[in-house]
Amino acid sequence: VGKGKINVEVVSANPRQDAERLLRSFMKQVYRRPVEDAHVQIFLKVIQQRLDAGLGFAQAMLAGYTGVLASPEFVYLDEKPGRLDDNALATRLALFLWNSGPDDALRQRAAKGELHRPEVLKSETARLLADPKSQRFVDAFLDYWLEVRRMEETTPSTALYNDYYLDDSLNEAALDETRFYFAELLRGNLPARNVVASDFTFLNERLASHYGIPDVKGSTMRRVALPADSPRGGFMTQASVLKITANGTTTSPVLRGKWILERILGIDIPPPPPVAAVEPDIRGAVTIRQQLVKHREDASCASCHSKMDPPGFALENFDVMGAWRDNYRGVDKDKKPEKGLGKNGQPFEFHFGLPVDAAGELPDGRPFKDIKEFKQLLRSEDRLVARNLAQQLLVYATGAPVRFTDRAAIEQILDRAKPADYGVRSLVHAIVQSEGFRNK
Repeated sequence: VGKGKINVEVVSANPRQDAERLLRSFMKQVYRRPVEDAHVQIFLKVIQQRLDAGLGFAQAMLAGYTGVLASPEFVYLDEKPGRLDDNALATRLALFLWNSGPDDALRQRAAKGELHRPEVLKSETARLLADPKSQRFVDAFLDYWLEVRRMEETTPSTALYNDYYLDDSLNEAALDETRFYFAELLRGNLPARNVVASDFTFLNERLASHYGIPDVKGSTMRRVALPADSPRGGFMTQASVLKITANGTTTSPVLRGKWILERILGIDIPPPPPVAAVEPDIRGAVTIRQQLVKHREDASCASCHSKMDPPGFALENFDVMGAWRDNYRGVDKDKKPEKGLGKNGQPFEFHFGLPVDAAGELPDGRPFKDIKEFKQLLRSEDRLVARNLAQQLLVYATGAPVRFTDRAAIEQILDRAKPADYGVRSLVHAIVQSEGFRNK
């Protein structure tokens, strides 16, 4: 196909009959419910008009197909308020777990009027999850939930972090770690507490070197048991997350803390009042902790920062690309610099600034000294972590926000998944069976 023309023609002895047969077959595939004859006739008329105007059969059919793909019945979901019928339920399930329309098997279940039965819905959910197309769910859900779609929005500073600049292999491995990790939680029905901490992750040689983990060779990502003293494990300390919660030059406990509260714990933070933002000192002469102490002297700021800052401080030992650090990097002409060579082949210099202090205290008074102790505190909040994951999955699956009146439904989802220790796959099954998923 080029410049609106096609290089292959289709010869038909009975163009009207063939057009209707092909059009009905096409609409059956792309429509997400039984095709009404009136809709077929609309697009059949378009095809006939093209044939009458002297266009070839192939171009006439493409005009009809284009009309179908531009129609509201294809572009928009047709979900009526109340209980979803089986066709709408099939569509919602397929969009949830495959990011596409239902296949023939799911359509047949819906056509027989049996998809709404709990045991059938459960078996179809398991079938969709077992299909390779469920990787679309993994990728799309992580883009929404953890915002990993923003991986390329920031570029490491060429002044402070030129050793990361243009390091495509590190960026790719970081994104793969997050995707492989969630896929493993889903496949193995691992407990939701693994969102916060675990004794394994997925690495290749480049990412393992970045994390300081030895004996991982080659470019292939594989499951790796973490050393007992490793700060890694869980999503919060993955390089992808640590990169998207930094700006390439500095890290901010405020931004990272807000991300943890909203994305991991499900605690909403209201928009900030109209006050000056706190910008980290890239000279390394004043720590962000010292600046935030003054910032919290404003009572309107303290109410939110008392919640956001401690989780953010727990991640301060990780730089803009998620590598461990004991001191901040800075630029100071009066100090002896550290020298490095960037991925672009250009030398760069920086100096080590003030030491990192990752200690903090949760709003309930429980203290922690570093990320490992912070994770231990969160691991005791299994239901809290599982509740947020369930809410994130439900919002992704339905497109509807979880409101105050939905709290009882969320608790029922958690109760269903509790016997499996809030396993991630069990949460998905419980969501599909929930009233929130089966109703609009």
